[in-house]
Amino acid sequence: MEETLNSLTMQKHSTAWSITVGILLIVIGLAAIAVPFLAGVAASLLFGWLLVIAGIAHLVYAWSERRAGAVLWQILIGAVYLIAALYMLVFPIAGVATLTLVVAFYIVAEGAFAVAVFVRLRRLHGAAWFLLNGLVSLLLGGLILFYWPFSSLWAVGTLMGISLLLGGIARITLPMSSPRIMPLRERGGLI
Repeated sequence: MEETLNSLTMQKHSTAWSITVGILLIVIGLAAIAVPFLAGVAASLLFGWLLVIAGIAHLVYAWSERRAGAVLWQILIGAVYLIAALYMLVFPIAGVATLTLVVAFYIVAEGAFAVAVFVRLRRLHGAAWFLLNGLVSLLLGGLILFYWPFSSLWAVGTLMGISLLLGGIARITLPMSSPRIMPLRERGGLI
């Protein structure tokens, strides 16, 4: 009995997190679609700061290496990260064009993973949203690559927004339609 209650509590907690993440993805996706240029510049700046952190981490890690070759390698990697970061932070609009390629490959990979999740969950009601998310993401990633660099300023924000929106819908739909969740919902155990 206690094990069943623990299982139901974990399932309820997992469902609530899935729905919360889904709502957050929908809101962020709609914001990116509404102002794609600003979303692209913001993504470029965020990516630049992530590269700064990664570059510093490599430089700090270099001090822990014992061999001269390993130290040099870590310093070189850190320097490359910092140079790329400087480019993204000083020239964020030009960085959007560069980031467009990164985003295209991200969306294609995300689409492939969503299709893989669908294959794994295809028997569950609502899993088709993962397939739709995957196929649309593959199409959008392909569009970014095809029209690059001409559509870089609007493509990053718009296409990422659409991908995030569909991902949010998928993460809300599946747990809400799962038959294992139904008894909890009927007893008032869900949100």
